[in-house]
Order: sequence, then structure tokens, then C-alpha cells
Amino acid sequence: MATKPGIPKGTRDFSPVEMAKRNYIFDTIREVFHLYGYSQIETPSMENLSTLMGKYGEEGDKLLFKIQNSGDYFSGITDEELLSRNAAKLASKFCEKGLRYDLTVPFARYVVMHRDEITFPFKRFQIQPVWRADRPQKGRYREFYQCDADVVGSNSLINEVELVQMIDSVFNKFGIRVSIKINNRKILTGIAEIIGEADKIVDITVAIDKLDKIGLDNVNAELASKGIPQEAIDKLQPIILLSGSNEEKLETLKTVLAASETGLKGVKESEFILKHVAQLGVKSEVELDLTLARGLNYYTGAIFEVKALDVQIGSISGGGRYDNLTGVFGMDDMSGVGISFGADRIYDVLNQLDLYPKEAVNGTQLLFVNFGEKETEYSLPILFKAREAGIRAEIYPDSTKMKKQMSYANAKQIPFVAIVGENEMNEGKVTLKNMTTGEQSLLTPEELVAAIK
Repeated sequence: MATKPGIPKGTRDFSPVEMAKRNYIFDTIREVFHLYGYSQIETPSMENLSTLMGKYGEEGDKLLFKIQNSGDYFSGITDEELLSRNAAKLASKFCEKGLRYDLTVPFARYVVMHRDEITFPFKRFQIQPVWRADRPQKGRYREFYQCDADVVGSNSLINEVELVQMIDSVFNKFGIRVSIKINNRKILTGIAEIIGEADKIVDITVAIDKLDKIGLDNVNAELASKGIPQEAIDKLQPIILLSGSNEEKLETLKTVLAASETGLKGVKESEFILKHVAQLGVKSEVELDLTLARGLNYYTGAIFEVKALDVQIGSISGGGRYDNLTGVFGMDDMSGVGISFGADRIYDVLNQLDLYPKEAVNGTQLLFVNFGEKETEYSLPILFKAREAGIRAEIYPDSTKMKKQMSYANAKQIPFVAIVGENEMNEGKVTLKNMTTGEQSLLTPEELVAAIK
């Protein structure tokens, strides 16, 4: 008996209707990227592990899908190493490549490799799948698409302002109400300095980034488990839970971080971004959120995260400034900033809120019924004219019962059906049936095209 087929956990098949919805998402995001001067590139699905490892922090490294070497991958491995059952060590011997975890690190690698061909500042976008060996759950997949836009070779905060505008524009086009959260890694560094734990900045940011998911008590427990003393944790509480308007938070931070040059620089950068975003009339809610840390180690300045207001789901977009990412590939002093839209989560949000426009998911608009050879010969030139006019049209390929052909039209939700019989051919016309109202009209080919257009 044949084994029933399946797909790996955390992956999905997409039907034609679902693909139409996904393409609507990609096309909308792509349109906004183009409006702001970004150009598209692509990079391979797999990268050398040396490119990927060490760029996402310890937790990120654990989530990399590693690709087993082809050929005799046991050669060069001793029996002692095999018997040690040290998975991490053996994987480093068995695997030289891995599936990309995100699009930012491959992009940094691309910039370094193609630096002589690139005009800086370089504004690029990518719409490609990424893979993470994460535990699958609602809104979290092992294979998912990211839609990234990054600009490298410029330190200007105008780039951050425009990224917020782009986020706002994309979600306004989708009709999704969002909250855009902003913070700055320099502010977080300043906080770590003033509580006397500057060397624990990574542990602090990784922990407080989980506040939404695990709550304050668990965040404090994680901080304690990392060796941060209770006195420092106590000092952290009022800062993490700071409330008020963006302006009030910034004024408080100027006082709190007065002894930290780095912290004050982060406050100044945040002030610039928030001031200009407010002046430009961004429609979405934009909030300075000190609990936003974005656990990735490569962020050095402004960081962003976007939450849907009407659906319970994780962040649907995020990003930030990174000043030193290309340095690990031998190219120093290359600052960049970027955002990533989580297409799969956006897909789920649009589904839950039923926000897809009808025209985005409709397939065929017009079906020609097939009554036989003569009728088909008459219909084909009209079908050609309809397609020339931009109407998505098809002819049923087989001459079969009318009921079967109409069932096909209903199943595919085709709104119009063209019927050609002896009478229609004699008059040089076509009967057009509206499948929603049931209304039928006898029309010339030109009138048929006009009626559907």
C-alpha cells in the first residue's frame, strides 16, 4: 500500500486562490518599494555556513537549517568523534552550507562581493523565502517569505524616516490598522551602562524583547539567570515600563540617561525620526517603545517593529539600523538600515479580516462554452480579441454536457460565460450570461468585450 504523502511541519501548500492572494501581497509591497527608489535583487536559497553562523546570536544559530554535504561526508571524521554524539561538532564536519535564515546577512555578503558594480547609497529589495528550524505554531512557520528593503552606504536618518513612511503606506494599501513601534539600540546600551551592566547588553536586550510573550516576571527571572544582580534588575523596571507620549518619554530619557553619551545619542536619533514622521502625516500609530529590543545582535541604531491592532499575531514587519554588518565580510564602515515585511503573517491577517479586494483573487473572467468543432472555430478569434483587451478568458477544452461546463464555471467562480450555438453564429454574435444574476444578452464580439471591461 502506497504511503500517504505529506509535507514537513511548518510548511504549507498554496492553492490557486491562495497564490492569487499572496501575489496581491507581493505586488502591493513591490509597488511601494519601487516608489521609494529601491531595486530588486535575488540571492541563493543556500549560503555557506561560514556566511550565516555567528550573525544572529546564539539562539539564531540554533535555528539554522544545515545542509548535509554530498559524497562521503564521514571521511576525515574519527570513530571517537562519531561516538561522542556531539551534534553541533559533527554538524560542522558534515555540513558546509545552510538555508538562509533571513535576507539581510545574504544581502551584506552580496554587497561585499559586488562592491565594484554597486552605486552607493545602494537601495535594494528582495522578496524570497527564508527557513528557520523553529517550533511551528500559529503565525510561525519553518519556511516563509520575507519582503526586505535595505539601503546601505548612508548614515542619514532620512532613510529611517522613509522606512516608516513605507511601512505606513504598505499597511494603508492593505487596509490593516497597525502600531509601528520604534526604539534605538543606543538607548538600550545607555540603559545597560547606567544600571552598571554594560557588558550584559545582549542578555538584557534578548530578555526584554520577550516582554510581550512571557511577561515581566519571567523577563526578570531570565535576567537573574544571566547573572544580572537584583539591584540592577530593580533599576531597570521603571525604564522598561516607562509610559506617556513619545515626547514625554524622550524628555524623561534625557534625564535618566544624562550620564551615558551613547544613550543620549540614541535619544537624539529617535527624536529626529519621530519629529519628521509626525510632520509627514503618517497615518499609523507610531510609538517609542523601550521594551522593543529585536534580539538580533547586528542592530546598532534605530529598530522597528509593527503589530496588527485588530488581530492577535506576532510582529508583521520589523527592522533596524546596522553599522557593522559588512565588516565581518571584510568591508568596514558600511552603514545600513532596512525593514522586512512578513508576507505569511500579513497573509493570515488579511484572511482573518477579509480584506482582499475581489479583483485580487478573481481568476478567469470569461468562459466560452464548447459545443463542438464548428462552434469552437467561431469562438477562438473572439476569445483572442477578449484576451487582447486584457480580459482573462478561456474556452472549455472538451465538447461535453452543458451542465458539466457550467459546473466548472461555478466551481472556479467565473463571472461570465459566452455561449455560441447555431443562432449566434448565423447572426455573428455571442450570448453572454452573467453567472451572478443569470441575465443573458445577445452581443457582438465588440459589445461582449465592452460589457466585461
